[in-house]
Amino acid sequence: MRVLQVAVFLVLSPGLLLGQFLASGSKPAAEPAPFAPELVRHLEALRDAALSSDYAYHQLAYLTENIGPRPTGSAQADAAARHVADRMLAAGLDAKLEEVIVPHWVRGVETAELVEWRGHTAGTVQKIVVTALGGSTATPEEGLAADVVVVNDFDQLKALRREQVAGKIVFFNEKFDAQKASAGHWDEAYDEAVQYRASGAKAAAALGAVASLVRSVGGADYRLPHTGYSAPAGIPAGAVTAEDAETIEHLAKQGLVRMHLTLTPQLLPDTTGYNVIADLKGSEHPEEVVIVSGHLDSWDLGTGAIDDGAGVVIAMGAVQLMKELHLQPKRTIRMIAWMNEETGSRGGKAYAKAREAAMQAFKSGTIDAAALTAALLLTGLTAAQVASWVSLAVLRLGGGLRLQYGLELTPQAATLLRARVTALSDQRKRLLITDPQFVDALTALQLPPREINALRAAADAMLDELRAEKYDRPSVDQLVVMGMHGANLDYMKSLSTAGYHVGNTHRLVSLRDHGVSRDFIGGLTDAGYKNLSLDDLQELRDHGVTPDFIASLRRFGFADLTTGQLLEAQKVADREIEKVPPIHVPLQ
Repeated sequence: MRVLQVAVFLVLSPGLLLGQFLASGSKPAAEPAPFAPELVRHLEALRDAALSSDYAYHQLAYLTENIGPRPTGSAQADAAARHVADRMLAAGLDAKLEEVIVPHWVRGVETAELVEWRGHTAGTVQKIVVTALGGSTATPEEGLAADVVVVNDFDQLKALRREQVAGKIVFFNEKFDAQKASAGHWDEAYDEAVQYRASGAKAAAALGAVASLVRSVGGADYRLPHTGYSAPAGIPAGAVTAEDAETIEHLAKQGLVRMHLTLTPQLLPDTTGYNVIADLKGSEHPEEVVIVSGHLDSWDLGTGAIDDGAGVVIAMGAVQLMKELHLQPKRTIRMIAWMNEETGSRGGKAYAKAREAAMQAFKSGTIDAAALTAALLLTGLTAAQVASWVSLAVLRLGGGLRLQYGLELTPQAATLLRARVTALSDQRKRLLITDPQFVDALTALQLPPREINALRAAADAMLDELRAEKYDRPSVDQLVVMGMHGANLDYMKSLSTAGYHVGNTHRLVSLRDHGVSRDFIGGLTDAGYKNLSLDDLQELRDHGVTPDFIASLRRFGFADLTTGQLLEAQKVADREIEKVPPIHVPLQ
């Protein structure tokens, strides 16, 4: 992730960011105050407390020194999430962990040496300091040796013929513009250089390169390589130090340069990570949320102090001080420590996905009471608060009344909401009415006891079916997520019929999202691929390896391939299809 210029300055005091933002001493005396006097007093108290507090500094020290680097999927990332949640609970906030299915990429052996160049002394090598980029494919265990092609940008690469690149290592020698950065355009300088780290490997692989290297992005030298994310391209991708980049560039101008490169990272199966959510509930509009946040994960080569430990602890410090000073905001202040920003932002995407129904309702100006209820249950509001909020949303859209938390239900609103709940499908009712608290909420919505009892019976029937399928009673949150993703009882039973009992609700949702169905499993079984692991099923489906594709391979004499060979065949097919020029058919 991009590192803000001010971040180093900010970590020195948790309140500096807040203090600079709230400072009012430099305003002209004649300028009218933009806020009410009481609010100004609160802001000044918060500013002064922040400037004298060392809470955030100590939190950052613990994250970076006691826990250390926090790469996504690691034990340290898990420990950091639990630590932040514990600290927020200790500060008096309503804190919880929200699960996120995250990738788990780990670093391996990283070596490189020049083995041939002009003036090379027989029997010697020149060490090159290299590190793998996140998303990199591994070299063979013994490494690979290839000639190096040096380019400064994508235009120079495109100017080369395929035979000039195929079988070689492409080295992107884009230099970070330190002069532009020092002139105040750091972001622009970073963007110009980081594009080669992000997508250089894909451009090189398209021309047949066996590996891709970049000059480390940023202004720091001292022969230290800088890692980061590179979009997976099916070839090894790494970064070399600025000093080694200069050596490679100079030698390449004199003639052939050959390198031996070994990078052995691994992409392990997806695992469970956590976003940390900590709320300071609002007094008047708790359903309206103001987010202060940073991302908790980091790369593994450093301690993640700036990127983005500083962001996390500044957010923690802001809500901790508000609680300590007994400042009660009208709207909910939500501190979030995100997981997996560095390698895919799955934490942010999962957070948005879980609240998609509520967001869509506001965007479209219409409301699905059940979907909105499901989304609101995930925000941490109580069942009674959810019931009140849903009714108010219906009021707002139906009658144009001002949304005001705590407004009592009118008979008209109850009638409208009752009609909407009654119209829900049985499956949606079963998903939502699975908790005694929610039944209480239905009572608050003035649904007749007869309807509540019928819904309670439907919920009990669903839970009985889940138990019959060897699922323990899921939480309301889990049931809501399962319902939003279509991972319902019918889907569970279809997998069981195909011989797969998925006892983990998160895995069930993941399989459903990736399109692993009974028909897909049956097709693979008919093609001779039986008893595959869930990981194999998901990977084959992700890469488009279908029964029809397997059948087409057999027609060309390729039978009894392993799952790995099937995946490789699909990649080859995809690459060949990309080479086919588009056919333009004139419209009559």
